[in-house]
Amino acid sequence: MRISGYWLASGVLGMTASLLRRVARNGADAVVTKSIGLTPRKGHDGPVLTVSHGGLLNAVGLTNPGIDAFVDELSDLATIGVPVVLSIFGNSLDEIAKVASKAAEVRPSAIELNLSCPHAEISQISHDPQLTYRYVKTVKDLVSCPVFAKLTPNASDIVSVGASAERAGADAVVAINTVRAMRIDIHQRRPVLGNRFGGLSGPPIFPIAVRCVYDLYQALSIPVIGVGGVSTWEDAVEMHLAGASAIQIGTGVLWGMDVFKRVREGVEAYLREAGFSELSEIIGLAARS
Repeated sequence: MRISGYWLASGVLGMTASLLRRVARNGADAVVTKSIGLTPRKGHDGPVLTVSHGGLLNAVGLTNPGIDAFVDELSDLATIGVPVVLSIFGNSLDEIAKVASKAAEVRPSAIELNLSCPHAEISQISHDPQLTYRYVKTVKDLVSCPVFAKLTPNASDIVSVGASAERAGADAVVAINTVRAMRIDIHQRRPVLGNRFGGLSGPPIFPIAVRCVYDLYQALSIPVIGVGGVSTWEDAVEMHLAGASAIQIGTGVLWGMDVFKRVREGVEAYLREAGFSELSEIIGLAARS
């Protein structure tokens, strides 16, 4: 699978084949499904979503139908129209192995390992380089498609975690997942979300994502897929300059499903006006200056 372009990020509009097809028709170069586990999961009690400072704070709790039902939903990936990356998670090495083996049956273009949802039991995996290594190695030994490791900005040393994923055979790292956060209702004087804590996404986390992409690009040899707060072509250019080969967009779809087309056309115009002939010329350029 070619790691380039503007993709739908996991967690947004990625639960059904019809939604993924609709996103593809609106210009996404690839789509990443919502994260899927071994068994059906109800998720957290509400409220599970609130707005915050121009972004979203969610504690959905990895709600999903389980890998068996999801594989049935995506039985014919060719109808989606673009590469499909299957996002999966597991609470143990045995569980992630079972989910990955089942996911591989539908021949996804790649598998993305969710190692860090900040409001679920898996939140601590990509805080630990050794645990990250074991999760990535377990899946790489089982499947033939590319494997991407999605990392958390909440880790104390995201570069060490990314390096462990690379040593385990990851074909790319995805940076970043949502940022652990919370809001408090000042009138009720209690946390807004039913789970108290959630994951912050959208424009407020963009500078954090740029910093993580920048650090990972300088330390790793595998591609970095940037995600976190991108909603304009200017954001995309900045993230490419930090080192992102491809960019995922999640919360940005709230401002229109055509965000993928708008971002792509804006980046292409920037390249022309700045005298670059290929996008590859600016990937990581800020890190090399």
